[in-house]
Amino acid sequence: MHKVGIRYEDKYVMERRVPLTPEHIKELVKKGIEFEVVKSAKRIFKDKEFIEAGATLVDEVSDAQIVLGVKEMPIGYFKEGKAYIFFSHTIKGQPYNMPLLKDMMASKITLVDYEKIADEEGRRLIFFGRFAGLAGMINSLWSLGQRLKVNGVETTFTKLKQTHNYNSLDDVKEVVSEIGDDIKINGVHDEIHPLIVGITGYGNVAKGAQEIMNLLPVEYIKPEDLSTLNERKNLSNKKVYAVVFEEKHISKPIDSQKGFILEEYYNHPEIFANQFEQYVPHITILMNCMYWDDKYPRIITKDYVEELYKNGEPKLKVIGDVTCDPDGSIECTHKGTEIEDPVFVYNPFTRKPTMGFEGEGLLIMAVDILPSELPRESSQTFSDALLGFMPEICSTDYNASFADLKLPAEIKRATILHKGELTPDYKYLEDFLNG
Repeated sequence: MHKVGIRYEDKYVMERRVPLTPEHIKELVKKGIEFEVVKSAKRIFKDKEFIEAGATLVDEVSDAQIVLGVKEMPIGYFKEGKAYIFFSHTIKGQPYNMPLLKDMMASKITLVDYEKIADEEGRRLIFFGRFAGLAGMINSLWSLGQRLKVNGVETTFTKLKQTHNYNSLDDVKEVVSEIGDDIKINGVHDEIHPLIVGITGYGNVAKGAQEIMNLLPVEYIKPEDLSTLNERKNLSNKKVYAVVFEEKHISKPIDSQKGFILEEYYNHPEIFANQFEQYVPHITILMNCMYWDDKYPRIITKDYVEELYKNGEPKLKVIGDVTCDPDGSIECTHKGTEIEDPVFVYNPFTRKPTMGFEGEGLLIMAVDILPSELPRESSQTFSDALLGFMPEICSTDYNASFADLKLPAEIKRATILHKGELTPDYKYLEDFLNG
């Protein structure tokens, strides 16, 4: 059995998650797997818990053949012949991480990416997505309260704090439920009635966002009913309204004679155009929870935001960009933000961001490591999913050719590099490396 190393997460100051919990390490130690864990004062699980689980505390991973992390590992970190498992953020050919991929190739390592660990139907098996949605929705409601407060409007949402300030998910859910009770009794502030939350996508991230929404007195409406909601007689201010957008609402075929076919959208995105802008003026908070890469039309462009603001302050107050793609589907998300500095106001006329809640424009919450605001629960769920794969990962002969590599099928499909070479399913990345 190969020894496993768990590294110190150094990309973000407040990255507190772990890929495996002490409880699960204890189980694996009983199966003959050794662990070395790099000391860390910031992890949600203490060093003492790893020692009690049977791991050895070290200053740096040295002996381990397999190294586990969460976020990207730095250039220059890799040792030839070892296997590294983490979120590499390279599978879309992300330009900012192509130097990292080149370094891993030059280091002749094996790379497994959690993002690609999936079943035969392509459903992801190991993910933090639900927790990104949970924390993203909590932070966006908090952001709405703070933004309104800065502008002189006190609402029930000021009771809420940023997610990481709570000891547990249950604690923050209790506060959101209290806000829901307040809305049932006193209603939503006139300044933001009707309060409408738009959610793009319907996967794990979107479901996490809805889990928080459902603690409020919520009514789900269809996208096609959004523009006429205000015309409803006696529209209740004692509830909030939510609408979930699918691909067919966001994009349409350029050829107006054609209907929307989902498979065609994914295979030929170039023949589609954005149609989401028709909904934006009716939304208070937009939660962007869907997968995107630059093949697809953007959801909101800088040009559109400028047009939106030319008519004065719009209804849209907050974008919770859970995808955090820099200059991506929400073009004015210039960068993923950090937990300790989570929001910025995007000025649609200067096209510049100002960190914090003050300034003219649109508030954007784009924390890049949202699940780390719920570090204990998100680590536990992630570790639950990874645990079963570890014995086979640790017993595999990584000197074998890729064809002969005896890894579980789910892990083998997620192996991007083997001994520094792109594996067959990831040869397409050569175009990005050479681009």
